Amino acid sequence: MSDPSLDAASLRGLSEAALDDKLRAFANEHGAGALPALGGLAERAADRVVRRAAKRALYRLSQRGLIPAPAPPTAPVVRRGTPHAVRAWLSGIDGSGSRAAWILFEGAYGGGALCSLIVNDVVGIAEVAGGDITKRRLEAELASLRAAQKLPWVETEPARALGLVVEALELHRERGTSPPATFGRWQPFFADVAPAGPPSLPAADPALAERSVELLGLPEMAGWFLDPETVQSDALEVQEARESRLVVSDQIKAERQEAILARVIEREFSPEARRRWGRRFAEMAWIFGAIDRSEHAAIAAAAAAAFTDDQGSLVHHPLARALTQRALELAGEVAAGRLRAADVSRKP
Repeated sequence: MSDPSLDAASLRGLSEAALDDKLRAFANEHGAGALPALGGLAERAADRVVRRAAKRALYRLSQRGLIPAPAPPTAPVVRRGTPHAVRAWLSGIDGSGSRAAWILFEGAYGGGALCSLIVNDVVGIAEVAGGDITKRRLEAELASLRAAQKLPWVETEPARALGLVVEALELHRERGTSPPATFGRWQPFFADVAPAGPPSLPAADPALAERSVELLGLPEMAGWFLDPETVQSDALEVQEARESRLVVSDQIKAERQEAILARVIEREFSPEARRRWGRRFAEMAWIFGAIDRSEHAAIAAAAAAAFTDDQGSLVHHPLARALTQRALELAGEVAAGRLRAADVSRKP
């Protein structure tokens, strides 16, 4: 498939706000595939306003770890020697289970290549970009990312980032899917790499489980909740229970809503889902620990322990209830036409 293109002539005369909206939608739709077209506009568009808008769109993509690749090299990404990872960075995890990873590879005789990925714990590798990069360009990109990144962004041991990508590749094998075609050039760099596995965390404090709902009040985790689409019919039941014209007491209505909430928790947090959510909280505990937010790290570790304990029920766990309740509320807003389903979807 060819790269998506933009008609520069159709952009001329638009206001800056309209340009931003159009280019944001184009970038959101095509992800890494939008980089060539946006880069062309940023460098060659005749209208200066269009060039500025394209540069802003590229900047927003860079916040997601997507940077324009240089012109395709005539030789392998790392031209000399066996490439090996020398530095790596990871972002926190968003509400869909996605995170960014940057891995810098270097050949035996120098020369660097940056592999930029978005990995997701449901679908595997979602996006891939990158290419040869100089040290000066790398430092500039890192400085820009740190200044604008909404999620925490930390440097890590390269082996950990490599292992997380390998885990994403295992998801593709399990699902019978393939990573993006652009990953092919990087595939040999991940040969014989072991999966990362959950991060090493200190023993969880059960007393902190009651405080775990505080995590959802953090800016980095405000988008964490179950996918509203999966609870759409349950949200309608909740609404019917609240608005029932039958003469029933408030207590009976509350009991009905509680029964629906408990049913959704038991259904949506299957053993597989519990492991996935537990891993997300464990990864965020590691991230918080890496940026010296020890209290949030301890709370996230306690949440991870609760979700990975298959023997314990989550029906009364405050965090599981909050994740579910928020999804039900948003699904109700979608049903009422006050929100668009796409705006609150947790699908990667």
